Amino acid sequence: MRLRTSAGLPVAFGGLLSDARQFRISDLTGTTTGSLQGLAVKAGSGLGGKAAVLTRPLSVTDYSSSPAITHEYDAAVAAEGLRSVLAVPVVVRGRVRGVLYGALRRPLALGERPLTAAVGAVRELEQSLAVREEARRLLAAAGQPAVADAALWEEVREAHGELHALAQRIEDPELRRDLLAACTRLARASAPPSPGGPRVTLSPRELDVLVGVASGATNAKVAERLGLRPETVKSYLRSGMRKLGAHTRLEAVVAARRAGLLP
Repeated sequence: MRLRTSAGLPVAFGGLLSDARQFRISDLTGTTTGSLQGLAVKAGSGLGGKAAVLTRPLSVTDYSSSPAITHEYDAAVAAEGLRSVLAVPVVVRGRVRGVLYGALRRPLALGERPLTAAVGAVRELEQSLAVREEARRLLAAAGQPAVADAALWEEVREAHGELHALAQRIEDPELRRDLLAACTRLARASAPPSPGGPRVTLSPRELDVLVGVASGATNAKVAERLGLRPETVKSYLRSGMRKLGAHTRLEAVVAARRAGLLP
């Protein structure tokens, strides 16, 4: 977990809600026992359960003796030898989805640095969850019989462009791959390539540029989004149009949609 390295906390763990009343600890790093693995934490109970209910970060200097929390999980925490603990709720679209913890094996007051790092790590996780959920929603919508609905496809196309642009700014390589894979599935859902037809393969940058063009952006705007020079964007667009057999920007977008490269 990023929290362990950026916050200087040797132990980090957390989990997502299995239902509205509890979550289970499923991901751990820096632990030496299995006492926390699979632990079910109820809403309002312990440090994490309280953080989830209050929807804000909380910390205690000495877990077992803190009067600010309930102590149903003292045995598991003590077995791991944890003393100072912080908990940050994971909130996506106003709903708590889980809790991320960081901990020390000494009773020290946790200052601003670990708290800031923990909140930063949680914000990245929240973004990842939100993006993955949006990608799943769009894929489900694209697979419905109502694909002929022009308004629905306009939403899918707009979201495809937003997800594709977001992927360029994501540092997490796994999340970036997931986003681009979702974009590919969205594109193919609208016009699956014909098994016997000619296959058109665009380079990643040619496709990036075409996605921007399909959204109605100018070359200058596409260049700004991708961090390229306008001349470079023009070059990628020309090569992409040549591969698609298109003579205009509109023809290129239409051909890409027919080839299953754009939704």
